[in-house]
Amino acid sequence: MSTPVPPSSGLRLVLASTSSYRRQLLERLGIPFTVAASNVDEEPLPGELAVDLVQRLARAKAEAVARRHTNSLIIGSDQLALCGRDVLGKPGSGERAIAQLKSLSSQRVVFHTAVHVINTAETTHLSHVDLTTVHFRQLNEDEIKRYVARDKPYDCAGGFKVESLGVALFNRIESQDPTALIGLPLIWLAGALRKNGFDLP
Repeated sequence: MSTPVPPSSGLRLVLASTSSYRRQLLERLGIPFTVAASNVDEEPLPGELAVDLVQRLARAKAEAVARRHTNSLIIGSDQLALCGRDVLGKPGSGERAIAQLKSLSSQRVVFHTAVHVINTAETTHLSHVDLTTVHFRQLNEDEIKRYVARDKPYDCAGGFKVESLGVALFNRIESQDPTALIGLPLIWLAGALRKNGFDLP
C-alpha cells in the first residue's frame, strides 16, 4: 500500500494490525491510512484478567508500530471473547467451529475490545475498552452445520461473523457500539481522531 498524503491534521494514520476485519472497518471513516504489523507476543501474563490483557496488548501493538513512525497517529487494538471463564479462540476449521457453536448454544459471551491511539508527534495516548455481550439462542446441530458451511467463520473468535449470517444465531446483543464486536469500536475511534485534528465526517 502506498503512503497516503497526510490529512488536514498533518498526521499520517497507521493501523497497527493486519486484520482484514479491522482494515475494512477503518475504511468506513474515509481517511487514508497505512497498515503495519506489530509482531507483539500475545500470550497472557499469569493471572491476568481479560480486560487488562486486551488493554495491554492494544497499547503494546500501538507502541511497537509507533517506534517506526514519526508524525503519525497509530491505532492498536485487541479483542478477547469469554464464555464464563473460558477464553474463546478462533476455531481454525469447520469441525472446530461446529463444536464451538454447539458449546455456545443458549450461552452468553462477553467480548472485550480494546483500542489504544498514540500521537507520535505529541507523544499523547488515548485508550478505550468496549464490552459487548452476545446472547446465543438455543441452536440445533443442523442449523449450526448449515451456518458454518455458509459463513466459514474459521478465523473469528466464537465461530461466527456478526456482519454476515452469524447475526441469526442470537437472541440479542448488548453493546454501545456494534462495530466493536467486529474488532474496532468506530464510535469511540471517530472521537479520538477528531481530538487529534482529523475531520469527521
